[in-house]
Amino acid sequence: MAERAGGLRISKKAFLTSFLVLLVLMIGAGILAATIPSGLYERAKGDFGLQVVPDTYHVIEKPNYPVWRWLTAPFEVLASGDGLQAIVIIVFIMIVGGAFAVLDKASVLKEAVSIIAKRFASRRYLLLALITLFFMGIGSLLGIFEETIPLVPVAIALAQSLGWDIYVGLGMSILATGFGFSAAIANPFSIGTAQRLSGLPLFSGAGFRIIIFACVYALFYVWLAAKAKRSESSRLGGESRIDSLSAASNAGGIADGTPTGRGAALAPGRGAAFFGISIVALIAVICVVSLTRTFADYSMPIIALIFLVAGFGSGLVARMPFKDCLKAFGSGVAGILPGVILILMAMAVKHIIVSGGIMDTILHGASSIIGESSGYGAAALIYLFTLGMNFFIGSATAKAFLLMPLLAPLADLAGISRQLAVQAFAFGDGFSNMIYPTNAVLLIALGVAGLSWPDWFKRTWLLQAAVLALTMGLLMIGVLIGFA
Repeated sequence: MAERAGGLRISKKAFLTSFLVLLVLMIGAGILAATIPSGLYERAKGDFGLQVVPDTYHVIEKPNYPVWRWLTAPFEVLASGDGLQAIVIIVFIMIVGGAFAVLDKASVLKEAVSIIAKRFASRRYLLLALITLFFMGIGSLLGIFEETIPLVPVAIALAQSLGWDIYVGLGMSILATGFGFSAAIANPFSIGTAQRLSGLPLFSGAGFRIIIFACVYALFYVWLAAKAKRSESSRLGGESRIDSLSAASNAGGIADGTPTGRGAALAPGRGAAFFGISIVALIAVICVVSLTRTFADYSMPIIALIFLVAGFGSGLVARMPFKDCLKAFGSGVAGILPGVILILMAMAVKHIIVSGGIMDTILHGASSIIGESSGYGAAALIYLFTLGMNFFIGSATAKAFLLMPLLAPLADLAGISRQLAVQAFAFGDGFSNMIYPTNAVLLIALGVAGLSWPDWFKRTWLLQAAVLALTMGLLMIGVLIGFA
């Protein structure tokens, strides 16, 4: 029997479906860039960096942006201002993919998940509640999002070991993190940056935000637990199953030539112990970096390095020959490469909009409508406008620098507090990260799970609608009570 390659692999169906969706979005962005008038706000260096200057919008001559450049935009991203971010993300997921292939080949991941699953077999829903709370908490308090990608395959494997499907695994990990990021209590990237740009005390208004977090957590856990119960009797299979979960059993676990006997039988357990220690160290580093902001700009490279050591270290402790570790790592990197194309296409949508000179035109048009609205209407429009801008700009910090210098004064004109404008911004910034096909982190998570974006959309759109209704209601309560 031919040896089956392990690691994280993006299925052909998931890749092609996501590719077509992103291609349509790129063409749609190109049509907008060609038809909407171009305009520009002036930028000035403020206390926290370069930001938009209100009341400086002016129409500019349409840039020369031919149609053929719509299709070369994914490559142009690498040379744009977002190029470094794209490269860091690409290298990050390649290292994660390679490391997981080593863990898979040495049966370490299978052993680690088996230990947890046996220990919590009779308390599965308590474990589900705690894991979900943990991921939502680190998103809400520390602003962690992309950094949790290495933990997603572990969560998927654990969910399947407990009798649930991959949607539950994605739900209690990356989806929970994304929701926590938006139901923020002290997220330094959304709440922190937006408050500083609005002239508010850092992390003020935490009391109301704790209530918001509790409401979102309750709704989310009820949805996730119901999904887990429905999946217990019918596990997903076929192309929607992550390859790495069955690779160890299909390929026989440790590669040919590995020592056999009692020591070899214990080896995966030792490797699992090393992997467990590495995960604890990984979480500790994430928390320290997020709390202290020390080396914050290098968080993803640091996490990638830790995971690289975790992968190779666990494999070697599990008595897997180093050359087999290298071979598995290379196979894992190759398996994740199609995701690179999807990431660049997702980032190309924003690049096309900016190259066409219409980003500031969209911003100006929306801000004019908000400025003429009542308090309730302005709060709702700030939420919805940020929700729309999040389709093009995934970064919370970049969005805050673009929007808050305009939204804060508009909140004053509409008779609502700047604190409420910050809250509306936070709502619009985060929840949709977990449904927009232009979000690179979502595409990575779906890719390694073997899911296409349309499949994910069908499974989660009702939850997104419920969260939108809940948070819009909470925002209206904020207007009613004068949240400031």
